[in-house]
Amino acid sequence: MKLSNILNALGIILVAFGIIMLTPIAVAVMEEEYTSIIPFITASFVSVTLGLLFQKYGGFSRNFDNLRRNEGMLIVSLAWVVTAAMGAIPYVFYGLSPLDAYFESVSGITTTGATILIDFSLYPKDFFFWRSLSQWLGGMGIIVLFVAILPQFAVAGRQMFFAEAPGPTEEKVTPRITHTAKALWLVYVFLTIIEVILLVFAGMPLFDAVCNALSTMAAGGFSPHPLSIMGYDNSAATWIITFFMFLAGSNFALQYRMLAQRKPLALLQNEEFRFYATIVMLGSGGLCLALLASGAPDMMDSVRDSLFQIVSIITTAGFSSTDFALWSVAAQTILFSFMLVGGCAGSAGGGVKVIRVLFGYKYLKREITQIIHPQAILPIKIDRKTVDGDVQRQILGFLLFYIALMTASALVVTAIEGDVAIGLVGTAATIGNIGPGFGEIGPMGSFGGLSVATKIIFIVNMIVGRLELIPFLAMLHPDFWSFRKNGL
Repeated sequence: MKLSNILNALGIILVAFGIIMLTPIAVAVMEEEYTSIIPFITASFVSVTLGLLFQKYGGFSRNFDNLRRNEGMLIVSLAWVVTAAMGAIPYVFYGLSPLDAYFESVSGITTTGATILIDFSLYPKDFFFWRSLSQWLGGMGIIVLFVAILPQFAVAGRQMFFAEAPGPTEEKVTPRITHTAKALWLVYVFLTIIEVILLVFAGMPLFDAVCNALSTMAAGGFSPHPLSIMGYDNSAATWIITFFMFLAGSNFALQYRMLAQRKPLALLQNEEFRFYATIVMLGSGGLCLALLASGAPDMMDSVRDSLFQIVSIITTAGFSSTDFALWSVAAQTILFSFMLVGGCAGSAGGGVKVIRVLFGYKYLKREITQIIHPQAILPIKIDRKTVDGDVQRQILGFLLFYIALMTASALVVTAIEGDVAIGLVGTAATIGNIGPGFGEIGPMGSFGGLSVATKIIFIVNMIVGRLELIPFLAMLHPDFWSFRKNGL
């Protein structure tokens, strides 16, 4: 590992991130919230200055062609940690404690959507715009963004791109990784703009439409309204957000092929997407029946809220069209089970990912079949392609570690908080980057009342979950930290 590579890459990222942090100033000026300019100028100055210092100690090198895999993983991991720290600076100016500010920033940039806010009336519009913008930046990936816009990462971007890529497959839509990153962001920006336009036509105020669209496409869940989407009491807007959440949980590479390369069947021909759509339909149907059985008075409202909440949970968006913390135990149990699924590989969604659930289903099916036919050779195929043995081991390892980390976190938090619901549901919501849970940390609740230790554990969960565990696992091995001679 070469320290100069780490410092220079992080320095470049921090400088670029600091410039982006000036964006909310435009909102502050338009809303005549002039005192709100100072927090973002300060945060931008700190980020740019720290970035330049990193580059100075790294020798201002722009040559990352020899970047190793472990260096790429460490850069990606540290990029999420330090950009979240920079993103937390404005929150401190608005009265949040450093820990709460970092929790809110991590929740935003990892697209978790778990908030510590209680009274939304205390904060100006640029505050909420930054929350949504930070989610939008993190939704496609901080590294994917900078690989797309910074020429310094044209070659080395591959190591960092796939260290951050959401899913077990390394899928590209173009031969060059920078072009792939740009293509993904092109689709991302296009869908965000379309959603803003539709929400405005549906009657949502422009500012709220922009913030909610940014959070929707990021599968994030931060809304400027304290009651989330339920607070708008707008059925048309609810359906629009449901549709775009569904897209946010789908593979953006396939959407690029469908929109830009004019391959209209790209999504439907993908086995993971078909499995994803099937899960959503079956889950929303089951949830609707559970709501009707528990006495829900309106059929159409039950259909709408069931589909919305299932899509919101499976894509890890975390929006709420109703206070599902008040639902029956059966309905909440159905929702909780979908916290363990996640979006598609290559999507903005977090969680385990549909492709791994599909693999797990086929793996168990094969094992059952081989009990009856022990001599049979039964390869596992997805999209008619045999899943390579190395990929199988990686997926099984991921699933085992995911369960182990979730169990350990849930037990520790339960012991700290004295509440099983917070321990289990809170862990599932944070490690899966979902956001709200049930009860105190439900859709109309807040994580602000949790203990310091629990907040720290949930911060780690959010970052590790967003990184898909792999870089974190790699860093547990001593060989990961072997530095090259003349490391600077």
